[in-house]
Amino acid sequence: MSTISIVIPAHNEEGNIGTLVQEILATRLECEIIVVDDASTDETHQTLLALKRTVPSLKIVQHDRSYGQSAAVATGIRHASGELIATMDGDGQNDPADIPKMVQALMKSGDKNLRMVAGFRKKRDDAAWRIICSKIANAYRRFFLRDETPDTGCGLKVFYRSAFLNLPFFDHMHRFLPALIKMQGGEVVSVEVEHRARTHGVSKYGTLNRLWVGIVDILGVCWLRMRAKNVKITRCD
Repeated sequence: MSTISIVIPAHNEEGNIGTLVQEILATRLECEIIVVDDASTDETHQTLLALKRTVPSLKIVQHDRSYGQSAAVATGIRHASGELIATMDGDGQNDPADIPKMVQALMKSGDKNLRMVAGFRKKRDDAAWRIICSKIANAYRRFFLRDETPDTGCGLKVFYRSAFLNLPFFDHMHRFLPALIKMQGGEVVSVEVEHRARTHGVSKYGTLNRLWVGIVDILGVCWLRMRAKNVKITRCD
């Protein structure tokens, strides 16, 4: 099996990050764990440093200031040594136990063009208003981008590192990874995953703000898709 790097963006997740790392270890998946501390102002970094003493597979990267989730994901992937990347949120709402089946789905699909397996939170443990806003944003995105992915907002994804590094970077790009992968000729499949309630801390996004920003970003991705060209080489002597 290819080397796996699990990338976790974290901002003010002191109550969640320790438990999440221990849950990853409990999967017994051979991997490195990269947590990108996006300039937390609580005890997140200190918690990670304490964990590092007993978890040699843990790599900690710290931003000088908060750049947002997409930048944190990109930083983690650039520091990863694995051929395969698994991303997940630092709030504990994703279950690391879902990662092995997603890795298996990617590696054993038989489709050489498959580049990403995306998590699908069919049963979400969130407030009703947040779920409604998410469904509206997902429906709007699917209509315009035709990415055939039911839940791009799920932080749990498994993909090839090389596929990500070939993508254009922009803020909030982590929500459009399936569309961007397909834009470059790759395939994406969705796998149903667990979703859990947040037990510590607060969400970093407001529902209405996220909905509006998402709509604006979709228009930007539509422009990228119209301008994209997939160059296929038939011969190189």
